[in-house]
Amino acid sequence: MAEIDFYDSKYYENRELSWISFNERVLSEARDKSLPLFERLKFLSITASNLDEFFMIRVASLKDMVHAGYTKPDIAGLNAEEQLELIQERAHELVNLQYSTYNRSLLPSLKQHGMVLVSAHEELTKDQMSYVDRYFEENIYPVLTPMAMDSSRPFPLIRNKSLNIGALISKKGENSEDFATVQVPSVLPRIIQLPDGRDGKKYAILLEEVIERNIGKLFLNYDVVCAHPYRIMRNADLTIDEDEAADLLKEIQKQLKRRQWGEVIRLEADEGMEKSLLRILKKEFNIKDSDIYSINGPLDLTFLMKMYGMPGFDEYKVKPYRPQPVPAMMNEEDIFTQIRNGDILLHHPFMTFDPVVNFVKQAAKDPDVLAIKQTLYRVSGNSPIIAALAQAAENGKQVSVLVELKARFDEENNIIWAKMLEKAGCHVIYGLVGLKTHSKITLVVRREEDGIRRYVHLGTGNYNDSTAKLYTDLGLLTCSEAIGEDATAVFNMLSGYSEPKSWNKLVVAPIWLRKRFVKLIQRETKHAREGKQAHIIAKMNSLCDKEIIANLYEASAAGVSVELIVRGICCLKTGIPGVSENISVRSIVGNFLEHSRIFYFHNNGQEEIYMGSADWMPRNLDKRVEILFPVENPRLMEEVRHILDIQLADNVKAHVLAADGTYEKIDKRGKVLLNSQQYFCDEAISRAAQPEEEVNDRLFIPAEPIEMD
Repeated sequence: MAEIDFYDSKYYENRELSWISFNERVLSEARDKSLPLFERLKFLSITASNLDEFFMIRVASLKDMVHAGYTKPDIAGLNAEEQLELIQERAHELVNLQYSTYNRSLLPSLKQHGMVLVSAHEELTKDQMSYVDRYFEENIYPVLTPMAMDSSRPFPLIRNKSLNIGALISKKGENSEDFATVQVPSVLPRIIQLPDGRDGKKYAILLEEVIERNIGKLFLNYDVVCAHPYRIMRNADLTIDEDEAADLLKEIQKQLKRRQWGEVIRLEADEGMEKSLLRILKKEFNIKDSDIYSINGPLDLTFLMKMYGMPGFDEYKVKPYRPQPVPAMMNEEDIFTQIRNGDILLHHPFMTFDPVVNFVKQAAKDPDVLAIKQTLYRVSGNSPIIAALAQAAENGKQVSVLVELKARFDEENNIIWAKMLEKAGCHVIYGLVGLKTHSKITLVVRREEDGIRRYVHLGTGNYNDSTAKLYTDLGLLTCSEAIGEDATAVFNMLSGYSEPKSWNKLVVAPIWLRKRFVKLIQRETKHAREGKQAHIIAKMNSLCDKEIIANLYEASAAGVSVELIVRGICCLKTGIPGVSENISVRSIVGNFLEHSRIFYFHNNGQEEIYMGSADWMPRNLDKRVEILFPVENPRLMEEVRHILDIQLADNVKAHVLAADGTYEKIDKRGKVLLNSQQYFCDEAISRAAQPEEEVNDRLFIPAEPIEMD
């Protein structure tokens, strides 16, 4: 029998096509009629936002490769040009499905439930017309800046992602046509609520419809031949030569300004746009037909998130969940005593993020705390953690903060916080040359009666109190001496480039993490070949590292049961005879964004569980500072394994990867329904109501199983 080459490209899915499959899964939530109507609006908005970022970064990067003549194939054997061709085909299909969902399902359902979005200004009643025209005169007209193109005025610069109305105008009494454009101002509300109708329904119209209706008032000496909305997407991938950048902070600030004017990679145009107008846009933006998206509906569906936030439709939304207290911390002791009592597992957003914030806040005020060290990748707009760090420095504590300036689309926010922290007296490190610092770690050094003690928080998610209510993440609070020593070594490495000779417990990328993961997978393979028990469960956001996948294939071929929970990109294929028959992949898409990374290895009964900040992607393993940490407390190991078991049993929000590369929902007929995210919400509420000693002794059991016909 011929030896199988587990690295053969035919065994791998293209990363970008796999991402489109993920966005299709998000779109399937918008199409799911069992969900409350406004939740479906939210999911459709998310697909639009996701697609924007995909084009600005991933498609833009592929176009850069084509321009540079880069022909090296990807993990699936496709060069950049071939990938772009396949992406455009799938992306056009996805956009068509988005608007089919919007026009055929969501708009009629909104109307049925009392919300009418007027889709064209011609549909307004006389009273509504009067209201809209007055609103235009008083609120919109003063903000608009019409721009024309003629022999003396070149084509204007159009900002990335901005919504615009393009028009052909003709001077009264003349036959020639000129191009003109006006940007739909982002400072004004996109959704304009109209006076309620006599039928008891609420009415609204989009800002661009109001402008289009009144556009003649912007060109008084001209006839407006036609006017249609359009929108462009530009290359927003920052290119920074860090070795040449003497000051990384200034270089990133400079590149952020350029993001608005990168190469145009996508044009969205109103489906009914006049061909002559479209020709002008196509020429001026230097764009191919395949990069033009003809849109049957409002451009930029992210406005639906604003509609989701409109008051008065609570019955069509999922009731907001309030994160519950952490059972181990439901006492009057201070946070340092609670941690000394034993390691604490945090499961967000089911458990509150407050302990993480309070950890830093109390450290800032505690006279016995000598130093606080923390890595920050993404934080909220008004971060209490940033405020606490600043206060700690002002209180005379040694505060060291690594602020990652290269956190995509958060660069500007992070620059602001970095400068504020420096002014407060913190020692700020602006990341490392050539690497993103993606690890989530906080170290508090405290003087106690028996000497110096180090308290550490390690997490799978960012120190962002806002997204902690929306993302599922895990964290560990510990005062383990071994982990404390490692945490000190991490910060010494980040601030002084000193690599420790060895680590106690933590595994750090980019030097040690890849080898450790490969070694752990290969150990399970060895056990399986020796007839011992072997089992791998891994949960992550994305899986696209070829070496890791090849080792998983080899493990599967040896008989290892491999269960993967991968929310987004997955370049691994299931069901290949002799290669991946023992591998299953599921993706959970629900109200919360699955973000935690958990890795379980059976190890012939000597189970090992790790959590961390890294996905199984080349960028995480080779180009980022990431931390993997073990869960060793038996009770916490049981808790984490319980989380994995519930997610593997999810038959409501899980999509399973089939051998043909498609993702399918599980057939629920005759089965007890299990929505893992709802389960964890109910479990957290149940545990918060119980005494701590009872919580530690038993796992949650739902009160009533739900049968499905």
